Amino acid sequence: MLDVSKPATVRDIMRHYGISCRKSLGQNFLVDRNMIKKIISVAGLTPECLVVEIGPGLGALTVQAAQKAGKVLAVELDRGLIPPLNEVLEGAGDVEIVPGDALETDFDALAGEKTGGTFGRGGQAYKVLGNLPYYITSPLLMHLLTGRFNISLMIIMIQLEVAARLTAVPGTKEYGSLSVAVQYFAESKILFRVPGSCFFPPPGVDSAVVRLSLRSGPPVAVHDEELLFKVVRAAFGQRRKTLLNALAGSGLGGDKDFWLQVLENAGLDPRRRGETLTLAEFAALTEKIK
Repeated sequence: MLDVSKPATVRDIMRHYGISCRKSLGQNFLVDRNMIKKIISVAGLTPECLVVEIGPGLGALTVQAAQKAGKVLAVELDRGLIPPLNEVLEGAGDVEIVPGDALETDFDALAGEKTGGTFGRGGQAYKVLGNLPYYITSPLLMHLLTGRFNISLMIIMIQLEVAARLTAVPGTKEYGSLSVAVQYFAESKILFRVPGSCFFPPPGVDSAVVRLSLRSGPPVAVHDEELLFKVVRAAFGQRRKTLLNALAGSGLGGDKDFWLQVLENAGLDPRRRGETLTLAEFAALTEKIK
């Protein structure tokens, strides 16, 4: 079995198969054995687990995950990586490469199809691993969260600045609509930093490994979830404006008098800014709109 935790091996594979890292797909391959083991350790994999890995690259994490989990489904967009992946994963365990775009994947349907219904919708929960490309991190996270897939845990590696946004608290510059959405669906924690030197080729920024533990239900009650996120996006759409002005000019409807009344009914000072509101306050505001 090829050891793709070594930069030299990765270079040899790429040369042999005539492939290169595609910047358009944000490809940087993890090549630090200790970091790989650390990531696998925090995932808490057992032989009873199904793992869905997003973007396996050349399989450094995949190999290690397959040695701990019962089955691994590796979703890879770049079909040029599938031949070397087949070679790297030979003999690694129960691993199946699934060509496809994670942004368009119904993960529950995939899990159910590949396990005969044991996992996925109506079955057991599964875990997600992934080194998420920067350019699709936010939309992919929202797809994973709003899709309400039967995922129990996500261990993802993302750029450090995005990790800070995922775990940010109200009143900080990192706090935004993504922070609120993640808090609504999951409990998040930055586990550790991953220097750029752990990748080949090394990116110009550091990354972080984040744990997202999916909630069984949201921590706040709202009757219209879609409206909640519209309000959140409107509040953050113009960060320099007061909450009153941001909402009145957001296109959600209603003039200033309407929003002034809504904010008053929700017990919120109209002079506050969106980035100071907690999830509970956003929920209270949404409920008062109707």
